[in-house]
Amino acid sequence: MTGFNGIIILIALLLAGFSLTPKVRNNAWWQATVTPLASIIGSGFLVVAPLLAAVAGSLAVAAMLIIVVLAFAIGHVIRFNIRNSEKLEVTPNGSRNLLFAAKISNVSLSVAYIISVAFYIRLLASFALSMTPFADDTTEAILATVILMVIGLVGWGKGLKGLELVETVSVSIKLSIIVALLFALFAYNFKAGVWTADLPKSDMDILTRLRMLGGMLLVVQGFETSRYLGGAYPADMRARTMLWAQISSTIIYLLFVALIVPVLIYLPDGVAGDTAIISVSGHVAWVLPFMLVFAALMSQLSAGIADTVGAGGLVVEETGNRVPERFAYPALIAFSIALIWMFDIFEVVAIGSRAFAFYYMMQTVIAIIVTRKLLTGRKRAVQIVWFCVLAIILALIALFAVPAE
Repeated sequence: MTGFNGIIILIALLLAGFSLTPKVRNNAWWQATVTPLASIIGSGFLVVAPLLAAVAGSLAVAAMLIIVVLAFAIGHVIRFNIRNSEKLEVTPNGSRNLLFAAKISNVSLSVAYIISVAFYIRLLASFALSMTPFADDTTEAILATVILMVIGLVGWGKGLKGLELVETVSVSIKLSIIVALLFALFAYNFKAGVWTADLPKSDMDILTRLRMLGGMLLVVQGFETSRYLGGAYPADMRARTMLWAQISSTIIYLLFVALIVPVLIYLPDGVAGDTAIISVSGHVAWVLPFMLVFAALMSQLSAGIADTVGAGGLVVEETGNRVPERFAYPALIAFSIALIWMFDIFEVVAIGSRAFAFYYMMQTVIAIIVTRKLLTGRKRAVQIVWFCVLAIILALIALFAVPAE
């Protein structure tokens, strides 16, 4: 057993060491991939499996597949807009409808980002203090405020590159722990000879299940951050690295859910809490709970920074470059700090989740407008129909989804 734990730690250390080498860390392609990848594999990673088990039972993997397929469909819209809409939005060729839709879209995303950054960092503080005698709402709020102030100061002093450096390190550590976790789960299942489990589903009705699955779309949210890194990376690189981030995160999510299902029988009374997966992982190897707590801290930090980066780029775009990114970051952080002290973040995260769905819907509307302008014939008709169907689905999620968190 001790040897197994040592192998898990060694795998994590080797991967972290490799990913933090200057050659990898300074690679432009990896730097452009880090921001969307950090946000996609954010706070939802450690809670998604217990939540899916509660909603879908033994069909958790199939439910996860539905979520990531929908996310890919939305990702296609964002990539289409990166390559086509951005140019029209900043030139006289952009129609009034396009500019109006873009304005509404960006405002909704700004609100969602401010809430999500506050949520990520508050959750980070909760994890950090969960195993100490200082775990209470006030102390967690104070710690979250300090962390947010540091992020704001780094963004103000170093700009995008400064935040990306912190983000790259945290993502590298987090991904190395996740890969070690996947190895540990595979080895555990292989030794036990069990690859599935008959998990009990809750007695909620089918409509509630669908609403919860719609809310869990936000677990894989974050790929849209590539849309707002235009000042640092060309459009084609952002579109391609965003696709790579989605492919990588999809593989990780599906493997994780598939491998963790047999272990979810140890969930206490089927409770799908924020830290449930940490205690469950102790049945696989005693070292995993400690590694997962650390991964959770890295996850919240990297996701919070990713959304801060995305929000900063959004402010620059909306102000026509009149407000530099380094001045936008502290202002955005100030709003997130205010949210932490004014509201229960678990209450306002529902508003943020719906804001993301509304943002995706508006991006689909933008894609429809651009398609009508740029394409012709059968390709134009098919794409418009597809975008309209997706817009309707997203509107339903925005109106009726129950947040995964």
